[in-house]
Amino acid sequence: MSWTGWFIFFLIVQVIHFAGTWKLYQIAGRKVWEAAVPVYNAVVLMRIINRPWWWTVLLFIPIVNLIMFPVIWVETLRSFGRNSTTDTLLVIITLGFYIYYVNYTQKVSHLPERSLKPRTSAGEWVSSILFAVVAATIVHGYVMQPFTIPTSSLEKTLLIGDFLFVSKFHYGARPPMTPVAFPMVHDTIPVINKKSYLTKPQIPYFRFPGFQDIERNDIVVFNWPVDTVNAFQQYGDGKYYYKPIDKKSNYVKRCVGLPGDSLEVRDGYVFINGKQNQLPDRAKIQFSYEIKTNGPLNPELLQNRYNITDRYGYESNTYRFAAISDESLALLKNNPNVVEISKLHSTKGQWDTGIFPNNMNYPWNNDFFGPLYIPKKGAAVEITQQTIPLYKRVIEVYEGSELGIDNKITQSGTQVLLNGQPITEYTFKQNYYWMMGDNRNNSEDARTWGFVPFNHVVGKPVFIWASWDNLTGSVRWDRVFTTVGGSGQPVSYLLYFIILVIAYLVFDFIRKRRKTT
Repeated sequence: MSWTGWFIFFLIVQVIHFAGTWKLYQIAGRKVWEAAVPVYNAVVLMRIINRPWWWTVLLFIPIVNLIMFPVIWVETLRSFGRNSTTDTLLVIITLGFYIYYVNYTQKVSHLPERSLKPRTSAGEWVSSILFAVVAATIVHGYVMQPFTIPTSSLEKTLLIGDFLFVSKFHYGARPPMTPVAFPMVHDTIPVINKKSYLTKPQIPYFRFPGFQDIERNDIVVFNWPVDTVNAFQQYGDGKYYYKPIDKKSNYVKRCVGLPGDSLEVRDGYVFINGKQNQLPDRAKIQFSYEIKTNGPLNPELLQNRYNITDRYGYESNTYRFAAISDESLALLKNNPNVVEISKLHSTKGQWDTGIFPNNMNYPWNNDFFGPLYIPKKGAAVEITQQTIPLYKRVIEVYEGSELGIDNKITQSGTQVLLNGQPITEYTFKQNYYWMMGDNRNNSEDARTWGFVPFNHVVGKPVFIWASWDNLTGSVRWDRVFTTVGGSGQPVSYLLYFIILVIAYLVFDFIRKRRKTT
């Protein structure tokens, strides 16, 4: 739905509100016209029901308003003496239209000084839970969101089992685009495993200003652009599902290519504008290797000395390691049991059909890829029969159907047509990024599905608040309360946090004791 459509919908809601409440406004000592003025009528209603004015703001926050509207309906009835359980159920079941019945048929009086305290302990619990959910939904959607690392694509920097806090405000918070959804879950409601949202209506894309741009080598959480699976937990059922942008599965990768860059991968290493990309010191690029030995290698030695924790296979004195960093490889070469080490990689020109852009004219693979231009907002690229495989999805989907624009690319001989009209160049409407994993042979990343549009960006991981090692079944205490960015070895701030908590508890105890004496 476009902004125009939402504005019309907003006006319709205002008419419905006025028609159902104008008499109640009058009974409360207000003017009839006050029930008709958009936004102002909500501020006045908060006064009528003896609630703070800022509740009005909550009515315009997607997802949060789904919780607040029923609360306002119930509060309105109670402000006019309708306190029964039947009244509460009827107004919720009828989506607020029961207020029409009260407004036109019942003799009621306004209770301006009514008690706001719930009459039962159950009511108090419900009230507390509702507003805890509201607060958590606001934080979750606009400030900070928790994530879990499920794969080893960024191994060494982020480990499987790391629990992250991801900042929504670094790059600018993106309000929910799917307004009818279960709060604080992604695409699936836990336990019952049902879809958590309605695909329609959709709010047009908007993003609040951030205080920094995405920088090269930033680790970024984003919505997987090509996601069509019904739920991330049920990945791989083979069916196609339409998913709104903000309900596509969350991925985390490193941004190695920025808008306007020319990117190439040579033997697994990224080159930007002809120069090799230098990663921060915490990042460790890893590759797959086949290692022949004259006997088995000690698993504890592999993990503790060589820092090799990925699963590995062993057969006939031959190991296949999924991921080994350069530092670990140098140590492993000195092991007396190691006879031969071979890097597992593709050769240049060897076409992998599963690699973007999935076209035989671009015989690329994970190890040898590109060069290609990463689209930049306002920049134009030449569109020909040769270049259109690289940018067709960008034009048709990311700058077309997902923005409500009917873009269709066709070809007539060697001529490329956009919506039936010849096109020789295209100017991009937003920025795009190239996201890759440090685990170069075991990462499903941009080499598989292409560019990441800026409107798919979720946020920036900033903090590891917990870490669980699935191999040992224990907490990685040295990673708890560490930062994701920075240089040098990560430093845990857990001890400082515990000291602050204890200090606060002691202070609070002394303060309360002084009040009682």
